[in-house]
Order: sequence, then C-alpha cells, then structure tokens
Amino acid sequence: FGSSFCCSSRRSSNVRSRLLRARHDMPEITKSVAFDNIAREWRCKWSADKDKASLDAAQELLKSVLPEVKAVPGVKGVQRVVCGGCLDFKVVVKLSADKFPDWEKTGFAPEAAFLEKLKAIDGISIVETQTYTLEEV
Repeated sequence: FGSSFCCSSRRSSNVRSRLLRARHDMPEITKSVAFDNIAREWRCKWSADKDKASLDAAQELLKSVLPEVKAVPGVKGVQRVVCGGCLDFKVVVKLSADKFPDWEKTGFAPEAAFLEKLKAIDGISIVETQTYTLEEV
C-alpha cells in the first residue's frame, strides 16, 4: 500500500496518526483496503559468527519478555520471523486497531527495554521498528 503507510521509527508518529484516523474516521485506507488490526514490528540483523550466538541470544531475550507482550490488552498474536539467508530476526505484535492507541501511550512497553537489550547483544545490528496494518486475506 505504498511507502507513505510504512512506519519506520523515524516517521512512525505521523503514519500512526494516519492509520488511526483511517480506523476511526473511515474503516478503510481505500475502498478496497480495510483493516481491523495494527502490528508493531521489532527487527534486527543477527550474525552467523560464533555458531549463530546472537540469534540464540535474541531468541532467549524474546522468551523473557513474551509473557509481558502477550498480556498487553488487545494483543491478538505475537509472531517471530527468522530468515537464515538475510539474517533477519523479527517480532510482530498484532493488536486490534481500537486497542493500539492505548499500547502506544505506554511507549509500546516493553519495547524500549527489549530493544536496548537487543542492541547490547554481540553480533546484533540494524535494530529498527515499524508499524503497519496486518490482516488475514
């Protein structure tokens, strides 16, 4: 749906506002693109060095915050994506669109703590966040 709806951490507040206005003022981004869910993604690159130790550490960190993330009101699911070719590690937290603003007010807790710990792992690089709609089709 175009880069104007892509929410990197640099542009997230402007785009989140557009997404939330779309949800509250009109139930669609366009007449054919409706949504009921918004996802927050935490992502990074990991290194294959030291027998993929950074990937193992990232997974252990995720396991440590998973109960807190799943307890966020409105969470519909948490997914972990790993690509062995691109060396991507991603966590996708899907919420109902009406609950997303409440989580945003908390700073997406425990996002800040998770990302700081992720950045401290040897072999982890390019730590980013993104917000987008996420629907089953």
